[in-house]
Amino acid sequence: MIDKNQTCGTGQDSMPSMTCLIHVLEEWFGVEQLEDYWNFANYLLWVFTPLILLILPYFTIFLLYLTIIFLHIYKRKNVLKEAYSHNLWDGARKTVATLWDGHAAVWHGKDSWVRLLSSNEALPVTAGGPWTGYEVHGMEKIPEGPALIIFYHGAIPIDFYYFMAKIFIHKGRTCRVVADHFVFKIPGFSLLLDVFCAIHGPREKCVEILRSGHLLAISPGGVREALISDETYNIVWGNRKGFAQVAIDAKVPIIPMFTQNIREGFRSLGGTRLFRWLYEKFRYPFAPMYGGFPVKLRTYLGDPIPYDPKITAEELAEKTKDAVQALIDKHQRIPGNIMSALLERFHNKQKID
Repeated sequence: MIDKNQTCGTGQDSMPSMTCLIHVLEEWFGVEQLEDYWNFANYLLWVFTPLILLILPYFTIFLLYLTIIFLHIYKRKNVLKEAYSHNLWDGARKTVATLWDGHAAVWHGKDSWVRLLSSNEALPVTAGGPWTGYEVHGMEKIPEGPALIIFYHGAIPIDFYYFMAKIFIHKGRTCRVVADHFVFKIPGFSLLLDVFCAIHGPREKCVEILRSGHLLAISPGGVREALISDETYNIVWGNRKGFAQVAIDAKVPIIPMFTQNIREGFRSLGGTRLFRWLYEKFRYPFAPMYGGFPVKLRTYLGDPIPYDPKITAEELAEKTKDAVQALIDKHQRIPGNIMSALLERFHNKQKID
């Protein structure tokens, strides 16, 4: 309890600032034993905060299933048009892209909560104007023709979901993506993966997609990088060079991609020995995750690495890895800090070169 003989000032008998604040509130509201209520609320905060942090990552899964439900409804309402239209899913893709872009603007944009609550402005579909939502820097580096996008894999690749939405909204193109085999075994995901053109390989299929003029995205680190990498943003590619051979066979440029603060949005416990062993044994991401923090996200696209018939797959893979690492070094605070990433929502602070 508070010692009433102490004063809210400086000196030997002064009380701590929080205790002083409680004392002032007791006198203001005419309530006694407010400190007991504060201690109880503080206890509840410590109990439930870890639970909330463990639940938030699965809110993203919930949003994905809401998207799947929408796609099923859309499919049933448009089943008769399927026989007459080659673009049956364009309307659904536009709707989903708009919804996910709006989610990115609110949850990971600059000061969007404050502006949303303090003004009558509507959230825009695209970035720009007075609003600064989730940002993609270097969109002009994506060619009109085919290209292979190579990106760093966060604990949850929510940045790539947002990136796909931006590409569809700004350029009217669908960016195909190579997903891990386990994703195709998740109940209910088949329609979502089909509508947004996700594939699990093989290499010949990737080359075919690129030769057809499409964009294709691959994360060489994949699930292993998602689980094992951490706030130090170490690249976990091993000796993988298949993606480089795909680019060489298809004769397309490689565009490196990295999203600032992606590891501060979601954190994985997969780096521990037990969870690493479980993944290597069963090839499923058993590791728990926590986070869902509304940090500022900025996606950066590096300069394209042009097709060179004289370069080998090993050399191209190493060159691409260096390009992604350069983006990390330039734009990411190492080690990543969740509080700093949260504060970046409210000012223009970026990593200084």
